[in-house]
Amino acid sequence: MDEEVPGSRATAEGDPIVGRDAEADRLSALAAGASGGGRVLLLSGAAGMGKSTLLEYAAGHAEEAGRRVLRASGRESERHLAFAGLHQLLRPVLGEAARLPDRQHRALLGAFGFVSDSPDPLLTGIAVLTLLSQVAERAPLLVVLDDAQWLDAASADVLAFTARRLDDDPITVLAAVRDGGPGFDRGFPTLALGPLDDAAARRLLGLRSPGLTGRIRDRVLGQAAGNPLALLELARHAPLDPDDHGPLPVGERLAAAYAARLAELPEAGRQALVLLAAADVEDPPDAVLALLPDAGDKAWAAVEESGLIRRAGRHVRFRHPLVRSAIYHAAPFDARMNAHRALAGALRDEPDRRAWHLAATALHPDAEVSAALERTAGRARRRGGYAAAATALARAAELRPGREDGARLLADAAGLAVYTGDLSWVEELAGRARARTDDPAVLATASLHVGRLSALTRQHAAGFGELAGIALDLAATHPAIALDALAAAAVLRFYSGEESQRQEIDRLLPRLPAGPLREWARIVSDPFGGGRELAPRLPGLIAEAAGAGARPERLTALAIAAWVLDETPLAVRTFDEAVQSWRSAGPLPDGLGGVVALACFEYGRWDLAREVCAELGALPAAPRLHHAVACAHAIEALIVASQGDTAAARTLADGALRLVDPLESRSVAVYAHRALTAAALAEGDYESAYQHLRMIFGAGGDPIHYHASYPALPDLAESAARTGHHAEAIGIVERAAQVLTRGGSPRLCGLVHRSRALLAEPEHAEPGFLAGLAAPALERWPFERAQAQLEYAEWLRRRRRIAEARPFLTAAYDTFRRLGARPWSDRAQAELRAAGLDVDATAPGALSGLSPQQQQIVRLAARGLTNREIGERLFLSPRTVGSHLYRTFPKLGVTARSQLRDVVEAAAADG
Repeated sequence: MDEEVPGSRATAEGDPIVGRDAEADRLSALAAGASGGGRVLLLSGAAGMGKSTLLEYAAGHAEEAGRRVLRASGRESERHLAFAGLHQLLRPVLGEAARLPDRQHRALLGAFGFVSDSPDPLLTGIAVLTLLSQVAERAPLLVVLDDAQWLDAASADVLAFTARRLDDDPITVLAAVRDGGPGFDRGFPTLALGPLDDAAARRLLGLRSPGLTGRIRDRVLGQAAGNPLALLELARHAPLDPDDHGPLPVGERLAAAYAARLAELPEAGRQALVLLAAADVEDPPDAVLALLPDAGDKAWAAVEESGLIRRAGRHVRFRHPLVRSAIYHAAPFDARMNAHRALAGALRDEPDRRAWHLAATALHPDAEVSAALERTAGRARRRGGYAAAATALARAAELRPGREDGARLLADAAGLAVYTGDLSWVEELAGRARARTDDPAVLATASLHVGRLSALTRQHAAGFGELAGIALDLAATHPAIALDALAAAAVLRFYSGEESQRQEIDRLLPRLPAGPLREWARIVSDPFGGGRELAPRLPGLIAEAAGAGARPERLTALAIAAWVLDETPLAVRTFDEAVQSWRSAGPLPDGLGGVVALACFEYGRWDLAREVCAELGALPAAPRLHHAVACAHAIEALIVASQGDTAAARTLADGALRLVDPLESRSVAVYAHRALTAAALAEGDYESAYQHLRMIFGAGGDPIHYHASYPALPDLAESAARTGHHAEAIGIVERAAQVLTRGGSPRLCGLVHRSRALLAEPEHAEPGFLAGLAAPALERWPFERAQAQLEYAEWLRRRRRIAEARPFLTAAYDTFRRLGARPWSDRAQAELRAAGLDVDATAPGALSGLSPQQQQIVRLAARGLTNREIGERLFLSPRTVGSHLYRTFPKLGVTARSQLRDVVEAAAADG
């Protein structure tokens, strides 16, 4: 037998840690580290590899170092209960939630079902972030998530959201996930646990079972295959038959061992364990405890001696999740059913748990149980638990006696699953719905859900075909559904910019009834053709939609139509009106949210535009919605490039281009290349700028996207004028002019005039500049107007018309400073000085020297917002906001928060 070394590492409960020295050191260092930036680490590995033991070891070190530890463990039985894992984690600190800002407090209470509010998942996430930050103010905090693959989806989304935003908080998150499981969030650093090597396995076995020798010992080592739990548990059952060479997997071997131990218990003990396995809770409520033997019953002694559970008062825990699973599945079918019936009867005050226990006993369709699950789904939906709601509806459909009713429930489940961003799940639910019915309305509704979600991934062409097919098939019999499908198809036409899709929409529209939705589809699909004539009707349609019982999605759609037609002020006002009710109804993972950000950018509300981009990127479903996230990245890149943060702009734009297929998502590709253009222009690299711009116009000079490409015309013209590409650029501008002079907005016609002026011979440029500045509506696009003013002023100064240039230079400079467009304000400042004007830009220069995010924080702080309020706006913890402010004070030359207003006013940031 190997020589054993005493003094092995162990958890507080005595579980040995052998062969994991490097892993234990890394975790304990993270867990017990001094205050500082937050850290996240995932432990991954097969069941039994020691993840739970290492987490317990790290937690012990954290507590010894004075850290607060909050724990939660995912449970199979609670995966369908919205926010169950989050409630388990936060239960010890819920009393501190009263200190949260009111909106965050109510969002958290709403998520837990304590108030009737319908919570905004993003607000719930920021509430959890703020609460943990509060807790960490008194002592650094360790969050331990065991079996995170079994966390309910709502909890996992919120915790992943929080973990990604722990930059400056003394909070560490350690999570264990099983190989092959859905995981907590695979985007975090991961430490993989493999099998123990032979020496470590022998050492562990020697420590725990020193009497095991010979062939039996070798058999245990061989069967365990380096799995620590298997080593310990198989050794408990020695002697094994040394001649048994059956190739049983470790999981099956352990399950057989646990089942054998269960069979040795008295009947009362077996019943108690099966009941606890079916309940799957560590802290059973009184109603469940009442079903168990009394604490003094001799059955408990036998159960505890078996080593299957750990018990301390009302706290009962199986030694390992494999034990619970093995006990449950080893029990006879009737015993399991009896346990679920008993639990359903005992949990009448917990209707959601009761419904799932009833469902576990239902072997045949049962209308009453189905209805209970449908009510559970309704409660989960109101709390923002869309995955739990969809799962409950899917099970309710299985138990609904009528096939047609079941199909309807499955289609509804697919609609709720859309909110999770899991396209494969939505497709599965829709397929199950279609298999149960011939009702064209239900069939189409199920397919419509698939099409809407596929629009936010990379599958635009396939999604368009599906939606256009629905519109064609149902145009005569179900026109309302057909219109919904065609409107969704028009969104895909906008994303892709594919001309054949416009032609298909034009072919289908006459078959559908007239009304706002049909007009909306025409506008989005063809704004410079048939859609342009609808612009005068938009204010009336919006006023009608904003009346009593306003539907936020209708207002949002009309705002999008206004933006597409360059009615930008109307669009922004309508977005403002829609946004609160939109969020309260549950935020759709909608890529068109990028339109909100673009409208705000064009209208000069750059801080709000970045907030919208942050909100899109923070959506729980964002990791699965490639198009939506890419759109947010591309638009934010355009903003930060215009503010001078060229490195961040390139990172964001390149990330956007990696997320999509440029041929399927031409709109995103154009926005990304416009951002890269802006970054190149900020650095004076006009050749690179021109090359990026050429990628958004085809080889023949036509735009690759019928709407997104045209606003880049002046940048194309200026880059060409500075790099000798005049002839090619003139051809592109004139091809654009042929389209825009027929159906383009006054803004776009002005951009054509401005582009012609930039490409004209100097003596012929002035009419174009004046025509570009002539439209009174140009003030709706302040950045573009300031660029036009600067370009005309530069032309005037070069013609030595200094006095005429100064007013345009001053106006442009003031706008650039207000927007925080540092490269442009620097360029205007240089022109002002060349025009003989002394410009004192000390304060604005200090502010513009900050990163765009720091500028946002400073501006919001200058308006009197607290760190918590700023954090709520920007999806940051209060501590992170405070840290940013602390670092900016020396750069701004201030020592107190009260001085920020003077800095911002001096920079004209609130103008």
